[in-house]
Amino acid sequence: MSRNRTLGTLATVVGFLAFVEFTSGVLQGYYTPMLSDIARNLGIHDADVNWLEGAQLMLSALVVPAFAKLGDMVGHKRMLLISTAITAAAALVLPFTDSFTVFLAAWALMGFYVVWLPLEIALIWSRSRRMEGRSSITAKAAGLLVAALEGGAIIGALVGGALIDVLPLTVVLLIPALLIVVCFFVILFGVTESPDPVGGLFDTIGLILISLALVCFTGGLSLLRLEGGLVNPWSWAVVVFGLLLVIPFVLWELRCKDPLIDVRMFRSPALGPVFLTAGLFGVSVLGAQAPLSTFARTDPDMYGYGLGTGGFATSLIIGGYLIAMIVGALSFATAARLATPRFTLMGASVLVGIGFLMFLPFHDTYAQVVTNMVIVGLGSGALVAALPAAAASAAPATQTGVATGLTNSVKTVGGAIASCVFGIALLQGVASTAAGSEGTAGSLAGYFTVWVVCGATAIVAAIILVFVPKTAFTDRLVDAEVTPVI
Repeated sequence: MSRNRTLGTLATVVGFLAFVEFTSGVLQGYYTPMLSDIARNLGIHDADVNWLEGAQLMLSALVVPAFAKLGDMVGHKRMLLISTAITAAAALVLPFTDSFTVFLAAWALMGFYVVWLPLEIALIWSRSRRMEGRSSITAKAAGLLVAALEGGAIIGALVGGALIDVLPLTVVLLIPALLIVVCFFVILFGVTESPDPVGGLFDTIGLILISLALVCFTGGLSLLRLEGGLVNPWSWAVVVFGLLLVIPFVLWELRCKDPLIDVRMFRSPALGPVFLTAGLFGVSVLGAQAPLSTFARTDPDMYGYGLGTGGFATSLIIGGYLIAMIVGALSFATAARLATPRFTLMGASVLVGIGFLMFLPFHDTYAQVVTNMVIVGLGSGALVAALPAAAASAAPATQTGVATGLTNSVKTVGGAIASCVFGIALLQGVASTAAGSEGTAGSLAGYFTVWVVCGATAIVAAIILVFVPKTAFTDRLVDAEVTPVI
């Protein structure tokens, strides 16, 4: 009876958190079909859409470590509320500005939503600490949350794609902002706090050091995208300086009694490959979103390539991809039980790689693009659910939020790097119109670069996972922490 009551309470928490992830999904899918419209409204080039993505990814990389650590210290629900409030305030700015600078700043602040999923996984892991099959329970919950996320993304993409064709942009941008406000109250009244926060002192010095490193590194990447940036030695110097700043951060964390990030986790035979896989996965799942949307919207009669789809037709492509992600996310727990979590992660990475590499010969028709994206979606859905759950099962008890957050942070860094690289690739040799004048679309060679990089990084991730222990991420590794429910 007690076990059923405990499971029922956890199921209720997962249900409310599923709405939070539904909202997160809406944010991730809603804007994608209208990126070209946003670019036209702001008076920017298609390739400059990557500035929006890159800025949001950079800020996300900064906030996730801090919020994940604070979640472990003071409570995961509390940090969910704060991040949701910031996201809502930023989203309410977007409909009322046509300034690229203001829009860019607000769009970046919306990146606080990326901390929701790792905080939720950490909360579920914390609340299931007295249950048998803790890893399996967390994996199933993660699958449900990701399914809600992708369901929201599907609805967001379909609704966003349909509305942008019939309503003013201001009205269209206001809708998701109001949904985030509702999400705040769902968390406030529906989600209970995780038990037994670990407390401790916040590692402010560590946060400053890693923030400086990330700002310099991602800022240097942005400088590389400016005209002449690739041949400017100062741009490369800023990138290198950002990388070098990681050294004092690591040295400080090794000395700190309560570090922001326990960098020793990167040496773990189970966690290290997971973090690296997350970074490689971020290249495709985050960095390739804008290029895929703009490729579909490019007029083949004018530029000689692309699909020339409208907003709604583009959203249907995204919808097929997201449905495949739901299938992949919900299948992860079953596949992991039949094989092992490690083999499931490897298979998911291979699917992502195959799907993107299929773009090289098959990208001329609507059906070909949809087929490729379904294959990518199956693997991506499994990875989105698997990576934070795997990190939670392999992390030290006091670092659950940090470990799950790190999968997002490293994934975000990978996406930020890819966003910069893809922006540069699309800007080189900008496509011209059939009439011979310069257009606003990216270059076909740039899109080939996107597909090759995304496919190659996914295959590399699968190879890295070969070296993870066979029993990693299973209950056999955490049974010692499980106490019977009385």
